[in-house]
Amino acid sequence: MPLTLEVQFQTVLYSILSGILIGVLFDLYSMVRGIKVPKIIVIIEDILFWVLTAITVFTFLLYKNYAFLGPYVYVFMILTLIIYLKIISSKVRKIEMYIIEKVSWLFRITFKTLSYPLKIVYYNILGKK
Repeated sequence: MPLTLEVQFQTVLYSILSGILIGVLFDLYSMVRGIKVPKIIVIIEDILFWVLTAITVFTFLLYKNYAFLGPYVYVFMILTLIIYLKIISSKVRKIEMYIIEKVSWLFRITFKTLSYPLKIVYYNILGKK
């Protein structure tokens, strides 16, 4: 039974969104991945990243379009990923870096604020100033 036009449009839309999802995950991974790491560690990290990405995309497609994986789904995912990496990636990386900086700043301030009373108690017990 051929798919209706609406189902085909949704399948293409979700494959485009999957390509964007892969691009965002790749940007996050490239920011986290170490620079001076032994090659075997990099290979293992890459394999784990692509396995995680495949599971994430398959789950997304399973949830959205019952994992209908026709050839054009792969074509649109790859085309969208290439377009994303060439055009949008640099802008998204700046936004991701800004968010990471702000979240790390928030965690650092929260940790210092919560640990300050413990430091006071600790130094009062030991008698240090």
